[in-house]
Amino acid sequence: MAVSSTLSRLNLLPRPLLPYAVSTLRALKFRPRCAPLTSFSNSFSAHFSTPKSSAEPNTQIPGAPDDDFIVLGIETSCDDTAAAVVRSSGEILSQVVSSQADLLARYGGVAPKMAEEAHSQVIDQVVQEAIDKANVRETDLSAVAVTIGPGLSLCLRVGVRKARKTAGRFNLPIIGVHHMEAHALVARLMEKKLQFPFMALLISGGHNLLILAQDLGQYIQLGTTIDDAVGEAYDKTAKWLGLDLRRSGGPAIEELAREGDAKSIKFSIPMKQHKDCNFSYAGLKTQVRLAIKSRNIDAEIPISCANHQDRSSRADIAASFQRVAVLHLEERCERAIEWALNIEPSIKHLVVSGGVASNQYVRAQLDQVVKKNSLQLVCPPPSLCTDNGVMVAWTGIEHFRVGRFDPPPPADEPEDFVNDLRPRWPLGEEYAEGRSEARSLRRARIHPSLTSIIQASLQQQR
Repeated sequence: MAVSSTLSRLNLLPRPLLPYAVSTLRALKFRPRCAPLTSFSNSFSAHFSTPKSSAEPNTQIPGAPDDDFIVLGIETSCDDTAAAVVRSSGEILSQVVSSQADLLARYGGVAPKMAEEAHSQVIDQVVQEAIDKANVRETDLSAVAVTIGPGLSLCLRVGVRKARKTAGRFNLPIIGVHHMEAHALVARLMEKKLQFPFMALLISGGHNLLILAQDLGQYIQLGTTIDDAVGEAYDKTAKWLGLDLRRSGGPAIEELAREGDAKSIKFSIPMKQHKDCNFSYAGLKTQVRLAIKSRNIDAEIPISCANHQDRSSRADIAASFQRVAVLHLEERCERAIEWALNIEPSIKHLVVSGGVASNQYVRAQLDQVVKKNSLQLVCPPPSLCTDNGVMVAWTGIEHFRVGRFDPPPPADEPEDFVNDLRPRWPLGEEYAEGRSEARSLRRARIHPSLTSIIQASLQQQR
């Protein structure tokens, strides 16, 4: 079985061996953020010295941060197969997403094995369509970026294999991308004034994360979910209420909630006794399930077939759930803003991204919190909040500018190659005051955080 020896694979080594990984990073010209890419190590000169022609792969790496280059981004971390082509200027040349909405509706959520099969069936088509719509050829690309974690390992593997196959065939550098960092950084693609440091609330079906982004690849984790994420709570509530899940639970709940009384059911706000910035939605889900049972609501009866009284009861539950779910977000954001301003008083923006950030009610409520603290809310458009290839390509561009990439994989890479997948991969280091006392907090770490890896490499270079 082949085992990789490149940058990203070395990061799997235990912490005592990290300096060895760092020495390899240095050999790959892993530069601090402001250093321009003006030269390359001798070991890679053979890859990057040949001028590009229309008949051969792109072997040119940009020599300065403002160079014009193009990156293909591939995303398969969960239930959407996505690819996009983005220019370093920020121009989105193409964006393609193949949804698994029918599978979500059929299984009431993500079924990993089914999701993997769905990715495998469409990945070639999605990537080729993204390249064709961008009106470029693979030989015009400068690099391939792909999500390597966190996410479902079966799904991640499909995207990584496709990325390595493409990069190997056309001799392109490859950039492993952190899924949550991509959600945060895509805001910098849309809002040119967004500079470090800034805050970010990343909310989706699998993640709740509050971070302070101090620089590219350097994050402080202010809060995370200790059990279920808000998107998971939306999806389960929608399923129990018999809603149409083909658009996912968030939009379905938001639409129905407009018909209901948000104060009709007195759900408790989670974790009021914990004075930190962590999230928990497991208890709220239990409250919702009990409320549904007490009102004899049958999820087998679709909302479209419910009588007036039944529909009204479902709408009240949806509205009451959404109100309390978002109050929990608001409360945690209030405290996180206070902490973040103590660390970095120059912060001016709070980015809200991830699938749940496309919810208009969520945006409106968080905008009030942000304005109260004299900050500005930055939300990517809904199409860039849900999982997409643009955010992966753009994050790849940001890291590629400063020299953080792997060399091209071999064109004849064996089928049994051990890919670098990071299903559990923290983004930042935990803020000392933010450590939760809740027993259910998931502390297991398979990989060192992205921030710790980058910080260690930078320290070794000094």
